[in-house]
Amino acid sequence: MSRLLYSLVLVLALPYLLLHLLWRGWRQRGYWRHWGERFGFYTQRTDKPVIWLHAVSVGETRAAVPLVQALLTRYPDHQLLLTHTTPTGRDTSLQLFGDAVWRVYLPYDYAFAVRRFVRRFRPALGMLMETEIWPNLIAACQRENVPVMLVNARLSERSARRYHWFATLALQSLTGLSAIAAQTSADAQRLTELGGRNVSVMGNLKFDTTPPAAQLQLGQRWRSEIGQQRPVWLAASTREGEEALVLDAWQQLQFPAALLIIVPRHPQRFDEVAALLDKRGIRYQRRSSGQPVAATTQVWLGDSMGELFAYYRAADLALIGGSLLPLGGQNLIEAAAVGCPVIIGQHVWNFAEVTRAAIADGAAVQVVNTDELAQRVQQLLHDPLARQNMHNAALTFSQAHQGATARLLALASGYLASKPS
Repeated sequence: MSRLLYSLVLVLALPYLLLHLLWRGWRQRGYWRHWGERFGFYTQRTDKPVIWLHAVSVGETRAAVPLVQALLTRYPDHQLLLTHTTPTGRDTSLQLFGDAVWRVYLPYDYAFAVRRFVRRFRPALGMLMETEIWPNLIAACQRENVPVMLVNARLSERSARRYHWFATLALQSLTGLSAIAAQTSADAQRLTELGGRNVSVMGNLKFDTTPPAAQLQLGQRWRSEIGQQRPVWLAASTREGEEALVLDAWQQLQFPAALLIIVPRHPQRFDEVAALLDKRGIRYQRRSSGQPVAATTQVWLGDSMGELFAYYRAADLALIGGSLLPLGGQNLIEAAAVGCPVIIGQHVWNFAEVTRAAIADGAAVQVVNTDELAQRVQQLLHDPLARQNMHNAALTFSQAHQGATARLLALASGYLASKPS
C-alpha cells in the first residue's frame, strides 16, 4: 500500500471515525471534548522552541515520565508538548506533570490535519513513543524539516508480520524518521528489516521510573490496615474476560482469609467488574469508597487511577494482566521496580523480551492456564522464602536494565540546543 492509497482509505473511514468518537463518548465522556484538536485545530502559541513527545495513552505516558522529567530539567528554555490519543492518557499527563507541559490530542493522520499540527507548533524535535508510525504525520514533518525519532520503540513478531503486508508504506514511513531508539536488539532487528535507518538499542524507559515515595507510603499504609499476616494477591491491569479467570483461580485457593485485589486496566470497565463480583456473590469493596479494607472483604476492586505502584507495594505477589487471554500482555517493569513477585500468563508477545529476561532472572514465573495459576499462587503464598527470593531478584533485575533515559538524551542532543551553563 502506498501513502496515496492509505490517505484515500482514511478519507473513506472518516464517517466511521466520527461515529467511533460518539460511541466511545457514551462510556468515556472525555472523547466528546477537544474534537477540533483531532483535526489539527489548536489555540496554543509560543515563541519558545517546542519539544514534542507523543504518548498514546496511560501506559506510554507513564513510561515517558523519566524522559519528560529529564527534558524539563535539561531544556528549561523549551516548551514541552505532549500529545495523546485517549482521554485517559491526557488525564494521566495532567496528573503527572500539571502545568509543566502542554497537552493536546494528536490529530488523526489526515494530511490536512497533521500539516496544521506541524505548522502550528513547528517542533525543534518530535519523539513518538513505542510503535506510533503514522505515514502522513511523518511525511508532514519531513516537508517542514522537523526531525522525528521513534523512541522506546518496540515491535513484536506479530506486529512485524502485519507491517510486512504493507511493506511499501512501512518503508516510506520508517525512512522518514531521523532515528529509531529500540528497546531491545530483537526490536531493532525487526525495525531494520522493515526499512528503518539509524536504529540503535537504547533499552526501556520504564526501567528508569522511580516508584513515587508517596505511593510506596500509601501502599504500606494499605498493607498495615489489611494486616501483615493476611495473604494479599493482586491481579493488575486485567483486561476483558480475565477477571472471571482470576476469580476461578482465586476460588481454588486454600486460603480462606486471602484478599484478592483486582485493578482493571481500563477505568471504563470498573463498573463491569463490580457487576461480575455482584453476580458471583462475592463480598467486595471499591477503592473509591475511601474506606479501609474490612476483614470480611474478599475482593478489593482497585477502581482508581495512578496508584498501581501502591497496589504492588501492598501485595505479596501480582499477576500481570493481558496475559491470561491472547491480548499480548502488559508490562511487568513497575512490579519489578517495587520488588513485587510476578506471575504472568503465556500471551506476552507485546513484552516478550522483558518477560523472558524477568523469568530467567528469577523475578517472575509463567503459567499457562487457570489451574496452574491457582497452583502457583497457592505455592507462593505458602512459601515466604520463595517470595523473598523473587523480591530480591526483581529489584536486581530492575536496576540492571536502567539507563535508557540518559542514552535518549544523548541522542536528542544532536537536534536540540544544550542546556545553558
